[in-house]
Order: sequence, then structure tokens, then C-alpha cells
Amino acid sequence: MRHGSAEDHSPSGIDGDRALTVAGRERVRAVAKLLLDSHEEPMHIVTSPLVRAVQTAEIVALVTRLGERDGVLEVRRSLAPEGDALGLVHQLASEGKKRVLLAGHEPDLSGLVGSLLGAFGRSFDKAMVVGLHIPDQGAGARLRFILDPKKLELQIDPPA
Repeated sequence: MRHGSAEDHSPSGIDGDRALTVAGRERVRAVAKLLLDSHEEPMHIVTSPLVRAVQTAEIVALVTRLGERDGVLEVRRSLAPEGDALGLVHQLASEGKKRVLLAGHEPDLSGLVGSLLGAFGRSFDKAMVVGLHIPDQGAGARLRFILDPKKLELQIDPPA
């Protein structure tokens, strides 16, 4: 999942400190509710350490009641811009983690999905979710759904 819309500049002037806007928070809540209503809520959330991604992950965790289901939210530098997200995915797959939501950034997320699928011809809109099935070995990923945050619509098994 890409983080929601964020402010253009943070008070500190540091890009990593940019917070979600009110509209960004609302869209993330709506996306999280659709995940819950579609029975696609995560059991594990891993987020980039940048403020906008952490806020996105926290909203998803609250709306989907992650803590009530003994889910886990963790922050990993590997999801920060230019981190090793692919290595993280392979690690999570080898650990047998299921229903993991990664909260991160562009262009890293579209690059990650492209690496896992062999090709992915679009970028992530803000608050967009792409659902993949990744076998325990971490190879041979398959596209399951795309959640379009603008339409609030879950497209099951869309073409890649």
C-alpha cells in the first residue's frame, strides 16, 4: 500500500517528517474499511519509517482492528525509499507470514511489484493497495487484486 496524501512540506523541512493531510487520512480510512469489508484485512503490517507511511499503517491497523486479532505492526528501514523491500518480502515469505500489508512509497512499490510479477505497468496512486499471492519460497508471485483508492473499488484478479 502506498501512503495517503501528505503535506507538501513538513514544519521541520525534512521530507521524512511530512504528515498525512486530512484528506489523506480520510482516504486511508476508506481504503482500510474496504479491505475489512472485503475480508482482505492484514494480519501483519510492515511500514517504512517515514511519518506519512507510519501514519497510514496506524490508520489501517486501527480500522481493521489489527490488535484485536493479535496482528503486528512494525517499522522497517527496508521499506524506506531505496531500501531492500524485495529482500524483506523474501524474508517474510520464508517465515511463512500471511496477509502482510507493506506501507511504503513510490517508485519503490511499483518497482517491487514489477520485480515480483515480472512486470507491472503502472505506478501506485496514493493509498492504493495491490494484493499479491506470494508462495512460501518467495518466487512465482501472482496478482490477486488492485484496490483503486479513487473509486474505492476492489478489482479481483485484474490483468497485470
